[in-house]
Amino acid sequence: MHNVRSVRPPSMLRLAAASLAGTAIEFYDFFIYGTAAALVLGPLFFPTFSPVAGTLAAFATFGVGFVARPLGSVLFGHIGDRHGRRPVLVVSLLLTGAATVAVGCVPTYDAIGVTAPVLLLVLRFLQGLGLGGEWGGAVLLTAEHAPAERRGLWSSFPQIGPAVGFVLANGVVLVLSATLSEAQFAAWGWRVPFWAAGVLAVAGLWLRSSLAESPQFLGIDDHARVPLAEVLRGHWRLLLLTAGALAIGYAVFYAVTTWSLAYATERLGVSRTVMLACIMAAVVVKGVLTPVVALLGDRYGRRPLCLIGCTAAALWMFPMVALLSTGEPLLMFLGFLVAMLAFITMFAVVAAYLPELYEPRVRCTGAAVGYNLGGVLGGALTPIVATAVAQGERVPWGVAAYLTGIALLSLGCFALLPETRPVRVVAAEATAG
Repeated sequence: MHNVRSVRPPSMLRLAAASLAGTAIEFYDFFIYGTAAALVLGPLFFPTFSPVAGTLAAFATFGVGFVARPLGSVLFGHIGDRHGRRPVLVVSLLLTGAATVAVGCVPTYDAIGVTAPVLLLVLRFLQGLGLGGEWGGAVLLTAEHAPAERRGLWSSFPQIGPAVGFVLANGVVLVLSATLSEAQFAAWGWRVPFWAAGVLAVAGLWLRSSLAESPQFLGIDDHARVPLAEVLRGHWRLLLLTAGALAIGYAVFYAVTTWSLAYATERLGVSRTVMLACIMAAVVVKGVLTPVVALLGDRYGRRPLCLIGCTAAALWMFPMVALLSTGEPLLMFLGFLVAMLAFITMFAVVAAYLPELYEPRVRCTGAAVGYNLGGVLGGALTPIVATAVAQGERVPWGVAAYLTGIALLSLGCFALLPETRPVRVVAAEATAG
């Protein structure tokens, strides 16, 4: 058992802020593609398809990013378990930032033909590869520095990053949508958020340049030679359970932020600006409440909150789809808000939960691969399946049924996972009581 060096709150605050900022930048890169896929990539890169088929094709390239994420977890997890968490943060940010800027430079189908969507596919794959390494590095560096009694709180800061990245990405699109004509936005406006990723990446690299390596990694005497092999040999059941458990979080998030955006603008005639505002407002609330829920995880445990959030998601999917189908902004916002609250009840604590499930020598690989396999199950398929199911003029109850089914699968997986809140924290609370 290695001794973990304690870190004073000011040091933790700087570390958590740097992790949050970097995660926000990487998720900005990832989310801006999803927004573009919902709004413009179909007609620009798949013009020979029907509108629905073009959207499906754009979402297919979107899904490639999720397929790449577990591969990125394997690649960067190996680096993180063998050479340290800190190098992962630098290389993953460089890769994702460069790929995102390049997406903004790809000519459309009209200019270079089929090469355009192929390039889009390759760059999306590279985006996913980088993001697959980002989460594990950022979360582990924070979690392994944090004191046990507040590990959930400090680990939740990187989990705020996706909300910040999403709001930043969609805020840029919202401003462009409000100030440019449809023709201007389709011609060049959609590229601006991708180019901005270059500036953000440089800022992120500067923030991360002074981070210290994880004390738990430095305390490992015998590093795993092939971390993935050890995870598959000794933790395969845990890997499958964590992937299945996290699938609903991804499914809910991307049903709200990606599929509903395309569905409402294309099928219900809701303006792009209204939809972006409704979704962004719900995501802002989610981001603000993340550390609050994480504190509850430190107080009551990780697993109970995950079970509550998963149950809430299962119960809310049909009401959410019904509210979305009204096309009324306030009702749609309500549907999205409750869905985001269910989501964050689970995902605010998983940044502490997953690292605690795996031993330190294979933690970067195990936690990151499990997390990103959940993304394949829940995030990659949801926009595609939901778009295919939501045909005709009726309320798309099939989408609600699909999401509810994933929620029940995840609930079963969470039920089979153990609690991980440190024993000494529980014992101290019992003594104090």
